[in-house]
Amino acid sequence: MNNLAIITARGGSKRIPKKNIKDFLGFPIIKYSIESAFEAGCFDEVMVSTDDLEIADVALRYGAKVPFLRSAEAANDFVTTADVLNEVLDEYAKREKHFTYCCCIYPTAPFVTGAKLKSAYEKLIETGADTVVPVVRFSFPILRSFKIENGLVKLNWPEHMNSRSQDLPPAYHDCGQFYFFRTAAFKESKKLFTDFTVPFEIPESEVQDIDNEEDWMIAEIKYSFGQKKGGKSNV
Repeated sequence: MNNLAIITARGGSKRIPKKNIKDFLGFPIIKYSIESAFEAGCFDEVMVSTDDLEIADVALRYGAKVPFLRSAEAANDFVTTADVLNEVLDEYAKREKHFTYCCCIYPTAPFVTGAKLKSAYEKLIETGADTVVPVVRFSFPILRSFKIENGLVKLNWPEHMNSRSQDLPPAYHDCGQFYFFRTAAFKESKKLFTDFTVPFEIPESEVQDIDNEEDWMIAEIKYSFGQKKGGKSNV
């Protein structure tokens, strides 16, 4: 085993101040991602990529490594996840450390579990894919969706106005939780989504994009509900 967990947690969040270490049901939210990585049992190293010393201190407190700070170039508002991962892998290479598989885990992903990470890793190995991506099904067929133009409702796909929901194919979107990938494939393409990316489906009850305070509240409600029902799914 030669695997690395990379938790991407830059400072300077604007919509939710100190988002990556904000209290989530009694703990800094990044703690859930760190502990899940350790629980997975498939990583040689769990590290946090950050430009923020306060985030680094919290990460170290929960056992993650912060072997170097993120550069200013990889911490601006327009940097991509792939940019950050590439910098991390380059920095490790300078230290003569190389990894066969890596997993990028977002710091605001409390629904991630060790069991999910382990299952995704096993799927990556079994399929030989470049990347395994957690996906969730849209709750309503997007082919029946609307847009608003000049204050008026317009169908995105008018040809499906009278189609029955059950006759339309399901659509999915990225959960925004983690990406498990083959390092060599990523270094070659510099992309997480390639032609050989496979899905890892997660139920809607365990997915919540957190962009504002209302999202945060909904995530806490979903998480608490899941705990009352017997814990997070192992999907």
